[in-house]
Amino acid sequence: MKRWIAATAGLLGWVAMDLLNGGAPAAAQELMTEKKVFTLPNFTTQSGRTLKDVKVGWESYGTLNADKSNAVLICHFFSGNSHAAGKYAATDAAAGYWDAIIGPGKAIDTNKYFVLSSDTLVNLNTGDPKTTTTGPASIDPDTGKPYALDFPVVTIADFVNVQKALVESLGIKRLALVAGPSMGSLQTFEWAARYPEMVAKAMPVIGAGEADAQLIAWLDVWAAPILLDPNWNKGDYYGKTPPNAGLAKALTVVTLQANHQDWANATFARRAAKEGEDPAKSLGSKFQIQSILDNAGEARAKVSDANHFLYLVKANQLFAAGGTSLSDAATKIKAPVLLITQPKDLVFTADAVDRTAETLKKGGVDVTHVHIQGSRGHLDGVISMKQAEGAIRAFLEK
Repeated sequence: MKRWIAATAGLLGWVAMDLLNGGAPAAAQELMTEKKVFTLPNFTTQSGRTLKDVKVGWESYGTLNADKSNAVLICHFFSGNSHAAGKYAATDAAAGYWDAIIGPGKAIDTNKYFVLSSDTLVNLNTGDPKTTTTGPASIDPDTGKPYALDFPVVTIADFVNVQKALVESLGIKRLALVAGPSMGSLQTFEWAARYPEMVAKAMPVIGAGEADAQLIAWLDVWAAPILLDPNWNKGDYYGKTPPNAGLAKALTVVTLQANHQDWANATFARRAAKEGEDPAKSLGSKFQIQSILDNAGEARAKVSDANHFLYLVKANQLFAAGGTSLSDAATKIKAPVLLITQPKDLVFTADAVDRTAETLKKGGVDVTHVHIQGSRGHLDGVISMKQAEGAIRAFLEK
C-alpha cells in the first residue's frame, strides 16, 4: 500500500523510483544534482505589473559545452518543481520525475546534453525546502507582508519569460530541445511559438496547444474545494489557519483525473477502506479508493499553498500558445515537434490532442505524434516515459 501511495502521488511530485525506471535496473552511473536559486531584481508580467526580487529555484545535469549549443530545457507539470532527474543525495528515496529518460546514456543523454529545469512562478510547493518560487505566499518588498491576492495574475508566458532570463544568464542563445509533461507541455508550446529562434526542437508531452472550454471548466472544478473552504477567507489566510481541507480535496481531484478508470478498478475495485466498515452502513465509512486519495491529498496539502494552486489554475485556463490562438501559433513555430501523448488521458483528451496535431501540421509544423500506453492515463506521461525512449533518441538524432 505504501508503494501505491508513492506511485499515485507521482503527479504531485513524489514518484517512486521503480515506477520511473519502468522496472528496469538503476543506471550504473548515478546522476546527482544540486538546487540553485536564480534572482531577477525586476520582472514585468504580461499584465504589466512589475515585481521586485523574483526568485526561482533551478538545477542542471550534464555539462554546458564551449559554444553553449547543447542546452536542453525541461519544464515541469502543474504540481511539480524543477526536480526532473537525478538525486540531491545518494540517500534520497526517489530520483526526479523523468529520471527514466534523463541521465548518462539515457534518451536525453547527460553525457551529451546540458539539461536544466527551473521552478515556475507561483509554484505549488511552498513548504518544500527544495523549491524556490515567487507568488502570493511571498513577501511583497513594498509592504513587508505576503502578497496574497494582490499578487498579479500570471500566465504560462510569464513562466517562460522567467526561464528565458535564466537561460540567457547562462549565456545560452539557443536551446537544443525544450520539453515537458502536462503544464510543462504548455510551456514547451509557448517557448516554440514565442521564441522560435531560440528553440531547435520541441517535445510537448501529455498536453495540447491551448486550453479548450472543457479543460477550463475542469480546472474550475479543481479550484472549487479551496474557494468553498471558509479558511480561504478570500486569500487572506497567511498567519492564520490555512484552507488545507479545501486544498487537500483539490489535490485529490487532480490526482483522480490524472489517472484512469482502468487503474482505479484494477487497483481498488469496490473494497472498503477498512475491513468490517461497510460503506453501506454509514456515511462516514469509505471505499478504499476514497481513503487512499484523501490521505495522499492531505499529506501533500501540508507542504503546498492554496493561493498558489489557484494562480496555477488561472495560468492554465488562460493558456493559448503564443498568447493568441493555436492556429496563429502554428504559423510561428519553426522547430520540429515530437508530440507524446496517452490516448486514455482524461486531462488533455485524445480529441484535444488530435486537434493540436492537425492544427500544427496545417500551419506547416513538422510534427511526429507518438502514443504511450498504460493504465494510468495522464500520469503515464510522467511515470511511463521509458516507452518513448526510442522515439526520443530518433528525434534528437534527426
